[in-house]
Amino acid sequence: MSMMGSAVSGMLGDTSWLSSISQNVSNANTNGYKNAETEFSTLVDQAGGAADSLAGVKASLRSLNSLQGSVVGTSTTTDLAIQGEGFFVVSDASGALYLTRNGSFVPDSSGNLVNSAGYYLMGNTAGSGQADAVPTQKVNVTASGDLPTATTAGTLSVNLPSASSTVAAANLPSVYPNVATVAYTAETSVVAYDNLGGAHTINVYLTNTGPNAAVPPEDTWQITAYDAADAAAGGGFPYSAAPLATQALTFSATTGKLTTGSPFNIPIPNGQTMALDISGTTQLASSFSVNTNTANGNAPSSLTGVTISADGTLDFQYSNGASNVGYDIPLANVASPDNLTSLNGNVFQASQNSGSIVYGTAGTSGLGTIVSSSLESSTVDLATELTQMIEAQSAYQANSKVFQTGADLLQILNNLKA
Repeated sequence: MSMMGSAVSGMLGDTSWLSSISQNVSNANTNGYKNAETEFSTLVDQAGGAADSLAGVKASLRSLNSLQGSVVGTSTTTDLAIQGEGFFVVSDASGALYLTRNGSFVPDSSGNLVNSAGYYLMGNTAGSGQADAVPTQKVNVTASGDLPTATTAGTLSVNLPSASSTVAAANLPSVYPNVATVAYTAETSVVAYDNLGGAHTINVYLTNTGPNAAVPPEDTWQITAYDAADAAAGGGFPYSAAPLATQALTFSATTGKLTTGSPFNIPIPNGQTMALDISGTTQLASSFSVNTNTANGNAPSSLTGVTISADGTLDFQYSNGASNVGYDIPLANVASPDNLTSLNGNVFQASQNSGSIVYGTAGTSGLGTIVSSSLESSTVDLATELTQMIEAQSAYQANSKVFQTGADLLQILNNLKA
């Protein structure tokens, strides 16, 4: 009897509904989980003439992958959530790529970021020009400490007093490094780093040597650099070694601007030659002042952590305050996220109905942004699921009553033969 067939299809459909409800309830606390729903459609064996031959109902499961879950803050920097559309790209141990919204990433024993389902976060090395391409690298957060960088350039800008300084006639710093009484006008210092990251304090002396014979005359000065490690016990002269470099400077007598002498090249002990830009130095009728004093290079430092920005840029942070960009973490999306194929571990694969995967930088091309120290909650609402469970149970019971009625009618027909 067709009524019994319809009732059986109804019970099968309600069983599928209950199955999806139980799946949702069991994943109510799964990070990034998108709840599924059961949809029903009528089944007809054939249609024509005055009557239809009905066959019941067909149930199909649909994952609501485009739903946005609540973003909840955590204390772990590498916990990631997506605010908006898109998926993280992850890989399994074999290297196969999948999509997920489960961003509970922590370093494994090798430093690779892996989520609670065992899938590795994928990205591209920063600066590779592949920020929007298929990610090929496991994101690893155990980078070595920041390597030292030797100083090669710096900037020193000072003002030298034009009216109050005494012209030094003898005992210039460049000529008499081994005596305690040396004539100089002003002193400052610059910190530079050698090839191994060792810091060197370079003492810089500036001495007024008077006007020269140029027409119009120009004021001349001398700049001399010493390694502070060679200074006397109390600092300064006498030095135990010759100056690292010395050079004459000339200033315009009308404008006070430096006309010759920049850059001042200083060979750093166990390092490179530092080209010190002193072009901003002036000789004006005011006291000595240091306006700019900078140099590149750095000492080695240890890794203190990572930061992940909204566009997926992962930066390594070091104890000396420096930072280096390590990875670009792209997002991925498809034209129809609800038609992705669901797999174990809360991951997805593209299907014929979902469309192909497109990769891009977070925050661009319709993709959402990445929120660090946060996780996306499951989209399951327990109150709704429990309500639907009661509805599914009632529907199953009603279909079973229809089936029982059909069985009773068959029994009556069978008894007519007697």
